[in-house]
Parts: sequence; structure tokens; C-alpha cells
Amino acid sequence: MNLWNTIATGFREILAHKFRSLLTMLGIILGVSSLVAMSATVKGMENGLKEALEEAGGLRAIRIEYEDDLPLRQRHLADQATGITMHDVYALQQSAPLARRITPLIEMWGFRRGALARFGGRRTRPYKFAGTWPDVLTIEQHELAYGRMFNAFDDEEARSVCVIGTDVRDDLFGSPEKLGREEIPIGKTITVNSQPLTIIGMFRHYESESFKKRKEALAKENEALIAAGKEPRNPRMRDEFIFRLKNSSIYIPLNTMLLKFRTAVHARAGADAQLTTLKMEIDDAKQLEPALQQARNVLMFTHKGIEDFAFRTREDDAGEITTSISDARRSGGIIAAISLIVGGIGIMNIMLASISERVREIGLRKAVGATTADVFVQILVESTVIAILGGLLGLLTSFGLIQLIENLTPESNAPMLTATPMIIAFACSVTIGVLAGLFPAIKASRLHPIQALRYS
Repeated sequence: MNLWNTIATGFREILAHKFRSLLTMLGIILGVSSLVAMSATVKGMENGLKEALEEAGGLRAIRIEYEDDLPLRQRHLADQATGITMHDVYALQQSAPLARRITPLIEMWGFRRGALARFGGRRTRPYKFAGTWPDVLTIEQHELAYGRMFNAFDDEEARSVCVIGTDVRDDLFGSPEKLGREEIPIGKTITVNSQPLTIIGMFRHYESESFKKRKEALAKENEALIAAGKEPRNPRMRDEFIFRLKNSSIYIPLNTMLLKFRTAVHARAGADAQLTTLKMEIDDAKQLEPALQQARNVLMFTHKGIEDFAFRTREDDAGEITTSISDARRSGGIIAAISLIVGGIGIMNIMLASISERVREIGLRKAVGATTADVFVQILVESTVIAILGGLLGLLTSFGLIQLIENLTPESNAPMLTATPMIIAFACSVTIGVLAGLFPAIKASRLHPIQALRYS
């Protein structure tokens, strides 16, 4: 008997017992679908976490802050600590070539009773009110929706201009939801701590994918409530902090902050102007450690050996994200692997039961010329085909399972299906089928034709 006839015989045996074969496939179907769905869900989580990380500047951004907790060996020098100054900015520009961009910031924070912005009878305390250079637009991953960013000339002239976030606009001029239209306040003058500032630009609205989905789900729910004559829900929804921070910000030129808000930030103008922080951006995240070392060497020189500064990067956050994602993948993979192994055991049991039912048939085939290899291949083909069909059905089931997960968790990041886990899951199902069929195939192929024909 040639190979093709053997394979055809294996297929006929499966088709002759459709229901039994389907039950045998269930373990493989569940294993494959759960593995693919788990991978898609974890990928969606990963995208959401990376989205927040990128909005915070990504791995290429470095924040340098004043550190008042000096090392023990330097605490007697605390009265000589200068903090972060403009002198540091100029020194880094000259002596830290890995820093692509450097921008100083003087910040006032809303949760520390910071700046108070007013327009007409309305008022708001933005999360962040900062004087800085135009490069902050790139370093902090901001995008303008309307108007322009202030430039070097605005900074040099200490012009009373500002760029605002959408939450500041909503608080002072009204939100699109309340007005029924989008207010674009370019050219209007607000006051911040009684100082007039003309709005020359507005950032786009920042929100995470999960927050966007929550709003869409609430909108659909309210449409249904209104159609039923009920009051719509208006719960307080909050996005992740980094998105809220970027929406509730006001930026002005650095010299405007130094000259017109001097008393509020206790700052002085000049080369030794005191800063809240400074930010750097490097070209490649792989150069993070060398860039940090360069910056540290420069600051140790400008600070005369006093280590009153600290570096903040997103490397630790990225590490935590990687660890969390790896743990989730590992846990899901173990669960899926158990399902696949159970499916393999099911295939083996069914194949052994099938052989017990077909002992006389196998004996007859061997008596009329079928070789040991023919019987071995037929049984192995049957188990492999069951696994292949189970794998294909598992892949189809995974699409429905992913859709179900998305419908049950509308507020989470959408699962993202990729080809790699599908290929891995299908390959595992085929491997399980081959391994599960080996023992039954060996057992069947070793049956003696005379003893098999006498079997009852």
C-alpha cells in the first residue's frame, strides 16, 4: 500500500466517526484558541502600557532634577549645593554630545497650589505651568492642534504668550460637549497669577485608547437610556495621569517666567538662574547609559563635585512593563500548554480505543499484504489529522474568543492579533498530534496478523 492510500484510509476512518473525532479535537481547539486569544490580549495590554510610556517621552527622554538628599559623605556641603541652573544647561550643550536636545524648565504644579489661570469669571489651576524653551514640544512628545509654539524670539523678548492644553481651554472657555462646538481660543488673553498671557497655540487632546473606548461605551449606553426615556449617566471618568497632565498644562517662554513670575517661582534671571528641572533627549535609547555618564561628568564639574542632582528616566518603567508582560505571557502559555497536553492525551486515548476496536481489521490488512510501516503511518496520520483539524478549528474559535473578550471588556485596550502566536499555536497542535499518535501507532503496527484475526 502506498503512502497516499494510507493517508486516504486514515481520513476515511476519521470521517466514519465524526462525533468521536470532534470530541477528541476539543482539547486541541481549547488549547490553540486560548493561546492565541491570550497572546492577543497581552499584546493589547502591552500597547496600552507603551502608549503611556511614549506619551511621557519614551526611553530617549532624561529628566534631571535637584536632589536635596545628598550622599552621606557630602551632607556637610549642603549649604554649597547650587541646584539645577542655566549654567548646567549651557555646559551640557557644549560637553554632552550624546544629548540631541536640552531644554530648561521652571515649573509650578497645580497640586501644590500652583498657578491660577482666569478668563472672565472662570478659573482653573492647571496641573503644570512651566517656563521653558521651544524644544520641549519635541522632548515631551507634544503636538499642536492650533496656532504655533513660541519661538526663540518670543523667549528673548520675554513676550507674554502661552500655549495651553485642551483641559485648560475647556475650563476657561467651555468644552465641545457643553458648547456643541469646539472653541479655539487663539489670540485671546488669559491671566495667570494676575499676569496677562495671550494664547498663541493649543495642543491636541491626549487620551489613551482605553479611555477613548470607555467614552464610546458610555455614549452608546446614554443613547440607549435616552431612547428609553431615562436620565443619561454622567460618571466622573479619569484617564491615566500622563494624559491628564499633558491636557492640563500651560507653557510660556522661559524668560517670561523668569522676568514676570519671578516672585512666584523665587527665580533669578541670568546664567545662574535657578531651574526646577532640565530635560534631555538622545537619538537612540541604546545610548542611554553613555549619555547619562556624560551628563553626570559634566554636572559633577559644574557642581564642584557636589552630587545634588538626580536623573529620572523611563528605563525602570520599561523594565516593569517588560516583566509584567512576560509574566502574563508565561502564565497564559502554561494554561494553554496544559490544554494542549490534555488534548494530546485525549487523542492518544481515543486512538488506543480505536485500535482495540479495529484489531481484527488491522490483522486482516496485514494478512493481505499491508506492512508494519503501512499500519504505523495510518494510525499516525489519523492522530495528526485530528490535531491539524483541531488546530484549524482552534484558530477560527480564537477570532470569536477575541471578539468576546473585546465585548466583555470594552474599557480595556483592544486585543491585537498577530501572526506569530497563531503559527506557534498551530505548530504546537501538529506536534502534539504526532507525539500523541506515536505510541498507538507503534502498538498497532506490532500486532501479529494471526493473533489479531483470532482477537474477539
